Amino acid sequence: MKVLVTGCAGFIGAACCELLLKNDCQVLGIDNLNDYYDIKLKQARLELVNHPNFSFKQIDIADAPLLNETVELFQPKIIIHLAAQAGVRYSLENPQAYIQANLVGFGNILELARTLQIQHLIYASSSSVYGANEKMPYSINDNVDKPISLYAATKKSNELMAFSYSHLYKIPCTGLRFFTVYGPWGRPDMAPFKFAQQIMQGETITVYNHGQHSRDFTFIDDIVKGIWLVAKKPPIYNGLSATKIYNIGYGSPVNLLTFVELLEKNLGRTVNKQMLPKQPGDVDHTWADITELKQDFSYQPKVKFEEGIQKFASWFKEYYFS
Repeated sequence: MKVLVTGCAGFIGAACCELLLKNDCQVLGIDNLNDYYDIKLKQARLELVNHPNFSFKQIDIADAPLLNETVELFQPKIIIHLAAQAGVRYSLENPQAYIQANLVGFGNILELARTLQIQHLIYASSSSVYGANEKMPYSINDNVDKPISLYAATKKSNELMAFSYSHLYKIPCTGLRFFTVYGPWGRPDMAPFKFAQQIMQGETITVYNHGQHSRDFTFIDDIVKGIWLVAKKPPIYNGLSATKIYNIGYGSPVNLLTFVELLEKNLGRTVNKQMLPKQPGDVDHTWADITELKQDFSYQPKVKFEEGIQKFASWFKEYYFS
């Protein structure tokens, strides 16, 4: 099976490529290797997927001519679209990056899916689409028309764009609303990585919302196994579209201060905490209702938070401080 993975040098993208290759897929990975965070980390992830059935091209998905030329030569049957400008707070600083990558880029991916008659397009949405929703846990049946960041708005837009293309061209599309993904090789802009670095360097960490946040942390292995399960079973056209949306998380939120305590324990150090108010675009809590993913794919996350944090902390110390 030929699979295109966009964002292949990213945290989820590289892990996804590894799993696809273990399942005898032929993978074309594309990534623009931008400097939103350390490029060396992205290049190190690419080294993990060094395999005869893997090829890499440095491409920006907003560059339609180059994207089309490269992918049309490969002729994938499945697209796993993970490339995006990530991060809620950065969207306040550089909104244009989100418009180009998450809207223009996603439009280019949909056009590829149409012209190549892709068997299944799986794309990354986000728990951020739930925005100002207060009902917990978040259900895919909830209304999601109150995004409180541009990042969230672009992800909701992706869901709408995919639905329209599926309706018009009968393209099977599945959107996965990821809940806080963590683990070895994680993103430096996310809390586990930032806190681990500050703890190891003896710095004071900044805890927003006075530590009252909670997040549905999901270990990377559980995420990519879920992607693989979904990829093998495209939705069926129902007369209106062939689209599905799923939450993919652990299904159990963890308080931010509990998370910091576990990180301290596994790194073997304590840290001073500066408590600050909530930041613009942040939500208080995330909690995934994964009922539909369990029903349709027998999805069952297996890595408990305590185990996942231990694995992340071990990797972090070895990679950066050994």
